[in-house]
Amino acid sequence: MAEQDEAPGLPLKGLRIIDISNVFSLPYAGGLLADLGAEVIKIEGPARLDVSRGGAFSGIYPDNEPGGDPHNRTSTYNLLNRGKKSLVVDLRRPEGRQILKDLIKVSDVLTENFTPRVMRGWELDYPNAKALNPNLIMVSCSGYGPEGPYSSYPAQATTQEATHGLVHATGYRGDEVPSKAGQSFVDFLATWALVIGTTTALRYRNRFGKGLWVDVSMYQLGCTMVAERILDWQANGRQGERIGNRHPWLAPQGCYRCAGQDEWCVVSVQDDEEWSAFCRAIEQPALADDPRFASNAARMLNHDEIDAIISDWMARFGKFEAMDTLQAAGVRAAAVFDARDMHTDRHAKVRGMLETLPFPPERGIGKRAIIGRPWKLSNLPLSARGPGPCFGAHNREILCDLLGYSDHRYQALEESGVIGTEPAVPRPIVRMTMDQRVHGGRLAYWDPDYKQRLDV
Repeated sequence: MAEQDEAPGLPLKGLRIIDISNVFSLPYAGGLLADLGAEVIKIEGPARLDVSRGGAFSGIYPDNEPGGDPHNRTSTYNLLNRGKKSLVVDLRRPEGRQILKDLIKVSDVLTENFTPRVMRGWELDYPNAKALNPNLIMVSCSGYGPEGPYSSYPAQATTQEATHGLVHATGYRGDEVPSKAGQSFVDFLATWALVIGTTTALRYRNRFGKGLWVDVSMYQLGCTMVAERILDWQANGRQGERIGNRHPWLAPQGCYRCAGQDEWCVVSVQDDEEWSAFCRAIEQPALADDPRFASNAARMLNHDEIDAIISDWMARFGKFEAMDTLQAAGVRAAAVFDARDMHTDRHAKVRGMLETLPFPPERGIGKRAIIGRPWKLSNLPLSARGPGPCFGAHNREILCDLLGYSDHRYQALEESGVIGTEPAVPRPIVRMTMDQRVHGGRLAYWDPDYKQRLDV
């Protein structure tokens, strides 16, 4: 339904997506769909800014400078919402919901990640939205889905790691306290699932001429990460134990300290042949025939002794040298990358994992490195089509040019506070020097020459 000459040849050119989602997974899915050519209109409220515009989830400001419009400058917001348009409208008010209804009538996809009661309370759940536009594809992402005893529970990936079982499985042998598995990775699982669900629904509509409701429950996505433990309990009545970095039935496997500050390398040996290759690589070929290590069963029993041998060898090398040496011998090994490595790694550069994104001059941000997509398409180069939009930057374009509202009606909406271009309740501004961020534990370190490293 959208007219987009600025997206020539892209697979989703001409599609309009209304994005009323918040936080991470669904906003990021919308950004990826914008990369593919869709016109994505992000809706926020004057007093309900996306949390990525400030606070704990917002990342950092360019050059650590909030500027005069900090809500438009945060790194996470511009990453997740790249290439979108911004409409600021108060959906709590009837006039605001009427705007949303008018947009639904002229759009292809509606995405939302409220708890299910919200859309039902607004009478904009799928049955009602479908009545406005029978061809509409609605994409919902909630913690626990629209039905069942947990459906009304608010959720985020951090808490759902507990309810989908991963926290129970994470930790070292003998740990009494279950552990969180790092950053909230279920958000990323949901992002990929939402992109796939949306494109599948579009394919369905193209074939059968009907819209669909795509219902993604983040809780169920997380369960797939512990599927073997669920099956083990179903088949054998076993709960499983926490085993840290080791493998349930292969040895050796672990994460080992290397030379240098906080440098580590992971090794995972799959069979006897690879074990022999590993022993030759560390210049101890006799270990391959040592009865303590000659079979996988023996290595499982004597894993602690192998760990000591590997640790002694790793301590002589930096993590990249250790990885390259073992990989050259045919052994599965990987350096543990930190944020600097992810940005400057030689392989990431060849793959084009990061893209250079220029911001409009008036935003005073310049060029920035932004992560691309986890896929490549032959003969179809893709890139982020712009940064995240400024707050309410497209209000007039959307309401007057797209929906045909009169200037008088637009002015009345603006004067009554239904729409706006400045936050009614600004997000908190974090004012800390980079050194303070390091001392406070928010960063491990920082590079003063990061712009040169990233060529921005």
